[in-house]
Amino acid sequence: MNIILLSGGSGKRLWPLSNDIRSKQFIKIFKKEDGEYESMVQRVYRQIKTVDTDAVVTIATSRSQVSAIHNQLGEDVGVSVEPCRRDTFPAIALATAWLKDVKGVDEDEPVVVCPVDPYVDGSYFETLKALSAQVEKNEANLVLMGIEPTYPSEKYGYILTSEKETVSSVDTFK
Repeated sequence: MNIILLSGGSGKRLWPLSNDIRSKQFIKIFKKEDGEYESMVQRVYRQIKTVDTDAVVTIATSRSQVSAIHNQLGEDVGVSVEPCRRDTFPAIALATAWLKDVKGVDEDEPVVVCPVDPYVDGSYFETLKALSAQVEKNEANLVLMGIEPTYPSEKYGYILTSEKETVSSVDTFK
């Protein structure tokens, strides 16, 4: 499974703990079972590797975050460096091009894209693995994962389907 973790934002939502120099995804705030603390990026990376030890993880990020990523995850994690921040789609396009051109990933291999900072349990990453398997069926070029909202909001957009099945065709994305 190829996973791109989006980590290019400034991470200021936890100000004053996070700022331009120290983004929220690198602050060690989550207590592990052994009593040690880990950051959002460490937690997500660990959860991915628990579900799929062979997962190829690439982090799409800005130049200012590269050393923090390598410091927390080691040198083996792939890093696609954006020359400047330009939002989600350009980050995804650059990271997928990096996977193909630099890492030699076949263009027919599924790529899963998700944020670096979700606070989720392991079942989320099991679902990502299922998404990858769904793409391999060649029934669609793009597979989305949605969650039932707790209230109506157009802030992030939403998916409308005609069925209520676990896997459904998308009628509209608003």
